[in-house]
Amino acid sequence: MEDIIVKYDFIIVGGGIAGLTTAIALQKNDYRVKVLERSTELNVAGAGLGLGANAWKGLMHLGITNDLEMKCHLIKSTKFLDQKGNLISEMDMDRLNRKYGVANFTVHRADLQKVLFQHLLPDTIEFGKRMVDFDQNEKGVTVHLDNGNTIEGDALIAADGIHSVVRKKSLSNIKPRYSGYTCWRAVVKPPKEFIVPGEFTETWGAKGRFGIVPLINNQIYWFACVNAPFQSKDMSAFTTNELYHIFQDYHFPVPELIKWTKDEKLIWNDIIDLKPASRFALDKILLIGDAAHATTPNIGQGAGQAIEDAIILSNIIKNNRNIQDAFREFEKLRIPKTKKIVNLSWRIGKVAQLENRHQISIRNFVMKILPSKIQEKQLESIFHTDF
Repeated sequence: MEDIIVKYDFIIVGGGIAGLTTAIALQKNDYRVKVLERSTELNVAGAGLGLGANAWKGLMHLGITNDLEMKCHLIKSTKFLDQKGNLISEMDMDRLNRKYGVANFTVHRADLQKVLFQHLLPDTIEFGKRMVDFDQNEKGVTVHLDNGNTIEGDALIAADGIHSVVRKKSLSNIKPRYSGYTCWRAVVKPPKEFIVPGEFTETWGAKGRFGIVPLINNQIYWFACVNAPFQSKDMSAFTTNELYHIFQDYHFPVPELIKWTKDEKLIWNDIIDLKPASRFALDKILLIGDAAHATTPNIGQGAGQAIEDAIILSNIIKNNRNIQDAFREFEKLRIPKTKKIVNLSWRIGKVAQLENRHQISIRNFVMKILPSKIQEKQLESIFHTDF
């Protein structure tokens, strides 16, 4: 007896935030979806995520926020500090929380992934499936896996991240670009005096930048960004001891948090993004999330834009039965906003990573006299999404 070959409406490559949210959104419209994830199990690694009102609104649209709420920490204040702990600038997130219901929240990446996974229909995602090639014709798309098997679908959605296999083959001229700074992250549960609930701080000093992000259960997600050569072997070998030496002159609790962290908790990677592209749609193939518009993490919108992609795409497809037309409409709608976010985040990163003391003092002076309402307005323009 021959195997019956199932043809899916959509094959999604990549089981991260973009892939999972897109699968959920499409399944709500009764599409047959298959998600292929190369990892052998759900990825529970990673650190904290900061998400904005647009992400919360999107997750609410998908009916996920009730399950997620207990795992989130609401941010009420965002402070930018100098190396000594003096205030450079502050944003009253509480005002935005009142306006949007939830304007800014933090969650462990693994917690968000688990909740998304639970909202998929059974057997939607297949783990340990590595795509090596794909092709398309008038009938649809065929995905070729490393085990020799193929999967058929009407369309392919590439949610396979910044190093996307689909993008490398289809738009080979678009390559990740290095920001000029590298980053260490960790999630720890330090003494309570290290934590100010609801307060996110970023310290901008001459030797690097240090962020402290509260999570639930008295946990802290911290990150440290330092200017460095690309793929530096020295940086990749750093322990908390070397990191402590860079930040030892910074205000409490920066050096103390680093000392508190065990070496095995450290996650290190260079900060890269994609220069804004002019194409996401490639006939019956579409790039979404980091595969399309990876951004530096300076305004906390990587996951937020992936969630926006998912909902906007599912709405367009629901109202447009022709896949190619739907993908082109998605591209036309999403390129302007994602371009704005990638460029803004890139510029903020450059300003935050200044090392010249004269330039730092000018930057800090300008930020001090700049009304916080201007920064808040910029955030609101990012949060505004019509689902």
